Amino acid sequence: MIRVALADDQLLVRAGFRALLDAETGIEVVAEAAGGIELLERIRETPVDVVLMDIRMPEGDGLWATEQIAADPRLAGVHVVIVTTFELDDYVARAVRAGAAGFLVKDTEPADLVRAVRVVAEGEALLSPGVTKRLLQRLAVGLREAPATAVLEGITDREREVLRLVGLGMTNDEIAERLYLSPLTAKTHVSRIMAKLHARDRVHLVVIAYETGLVAPGWQ
Repeated sequence: MIRVALADDQLLVRAGFRALLDAETGIEVVAEAAGGIELLERIRETPVDVVLMDIRMPEGDGLWATEQIAADPRLAGVHVVIVTTFELDDYVARAVRAGAAGFLVKDTEPADLVRAVRVVAEGEALLSPGVTKRLLQRLAVGLREAPATAVLEGITDREREVLRLVGLGMTNDEIAERLYLSPLTAKTHVSRIMAKLHARDRVHLVVIAYETGLVAPGWQ
C-alpha cells in the first residue's frame, strides 16, 4: 500500500486529490495539511511514502517543507512531488536541490497524477514536460565551468550512457530496453552512479546530467 499525504491550502484541491487516489488500488491518502508546519507534524506521526506538495501555502511553504523533509533522517523514505504552475517555475530548481522527486502542473491529467504517485514511490523521478523544459533552461544558464570529465571522473563509459538516459527522463525499464539490458542491471547501474557521484536521488542525477553537458536542453 502506497501511503500518501496531501499538502495544499485549498480544501477543494485536497478533496479532489483524495477522491482520485483513494479510488485507486494500492494507494491510500493517510494525511492532509494546509501548510508546511502542519504537514511535518502529520507525517512525523503517520508514516507516508509520497507527499503531493503545493508550493504556496501559509505557515511554511512547500519549498521550505521539502527542505525540512530532505534534512530529517526520520523522513528519509518520504518522496515529495511538487504540484506547481508555470508561473512558479522560478522555484523549481530550488526544490530539485532540496530533494523533490517529481513535478506536476495542477492541470495535469488524473491518470498522470496517479502514475506520479506510483513512480516516485518506487524511487523513480517524474518531471512533467513543461516543468522540465523551464527548469533545464534555468539550469543551463549556470552550467559548471569545470569540464564533464572532471565531474564524472570515476564512472565508466556505460555508466555515462546510463546517466545520459536518466537525464533524458527514462525509467530503469526504458533504459534497459534502450541498452539491451535486464531491468535489474539497469537499476544496478543507476544505483552505482548515484553512489559514485554522491547523488541524493534520481532527480539529482538529472541535474548532474545537464550540468555536466551529457544532456542539453531541447534534446529528445
